[in-house]
Amino acid sequence: MTSERWTKRAAATIAVVASVSGAALAAPHMSRGALPQESDVAIERVVDGLVHPWGLTWLPDDTILVTERPGRLRVIERERLDPEPVRGVPDVFTGGQGGLLDVAVHPDFEDNRLVYLSYTVGDRQANRTRVGRGALRDGELRDFEVIFENSETKSGGQHFGSRLAWLPDGTLLISVGDGGNPPVSFEGEEIRQQAQMLGTHFGKVVRVRDDGSVPSDNPFADRDNARPEIWTLGHRNIQGLVVDPETGDVWSNEHGALNGDEINKLERGENYGWPAVTFSRNYRTGTLISDDVEGPEFNEPELVWMDNNAPSGLTIYRGDVFPNWDGDLLSGGLIVREVRRVDLDGSGRVRGETRIDIGARVRDVRVGPDGAVYVLTDERNGRLLRLTREK
Repeated sequence: MTSERWTKRAAATIAVVASVSGAALAAPHMSRGALPQESDVAIERVVDGLVHPWGLTWLPDDTILVTERPGRLRVIERERLDPEPVRGVPDVFTGGQGGLLDVAVHPDFEDNRLVYLSYTVGDRQANRTRVGRGALRDGELRDFEVIFENSETKSGGQHFGSRLAWLPDGTLLISVGDGGNPPVSFEGEEIRQQAQMLGTHFGKVVRVRDDGSVPSDNPFADRDNARPEIWTLGHRNIQGLVVDPETGDVWSNEHGALNGDEINKLERGENYGWPAVTFSRNYRTGTLISDDVEGPEFNEPELVWMDNNAPSGLTIYRGDVFPNWDGDLLSGGLIVREVRRVDLDGSGRVRGETRIDIGARVRDVRVGPDGAVYVLTDERNGRLLRLTREK
């Protein structure tokens, strides 16, 4: 099916979904690029010299921690990059998309000094996503321990996830990718089909306590043949995950295959469809991955990008520097090399988008304690940038 015919088919399906009389069903916002440029944004460099940085977070004293995918945890203090990486970081598998990925600090960091890392381990033939924690003291992660790992290994170097986000109740969400594109397989079928299977962690968001134990109120904790850590399913490769500090709403962005990248509002126990329903097409051939773009048992995305965006890094703006952005999502883009502001109404529906040109692959986007927006660029000489209101 050609791209034009496929786009018409998707549009027709959405029109039918949106016209269901009396239903609470709403069609996703469809984005096809050519977005207006956000005005009055100043971009300044904080530091450079980072090697493929992936995630960042702040300590209570405003020190910044940044992960580098080759396996280093870096410290930025008073806009200076410490030349010495943090010691005690575990060894990682760096093939393909793997390596040292996200970083998060415990909500009670001031008391326990705990830092959490997501990363990949293994080799090209057998690898998996893992999360561990250690106490940051005197430039070292001490007593590092694994608290979660994907229940199964896979081959290749694709689709590990893996973002970290704390829920208001102190439990931790972890995104785990679907394992990769065809021909990567698992137990005789395409591995991406595991996103619909409760017996593995592939293509899921999992929820654990801060020590990795399973909360008893997880939606599948009591179901036979289901991984009890699973919180949501039907995901391809979530690269942005954020919890709204004011509402507690959970948002994610994730890669489609060819087109069909998504933003989703996540709710416990729900299925987000991949690969049973999707706007994506197969690489190389352009053929449909699924005949369907929606179904009654699946949650609709809030936004579908029909350009090649490759979203990575997601935050929700809460701050004073950009008051007109309050409550909006900011999503990085690897291919489009920009940050996209997703304008949300009071009920969380997408009203539109604008863009902020960065000129480099954007790997992460976060809001700092000062209300500015911080951006990591995914380069061999990666930069930490700060976005403020132009004076």
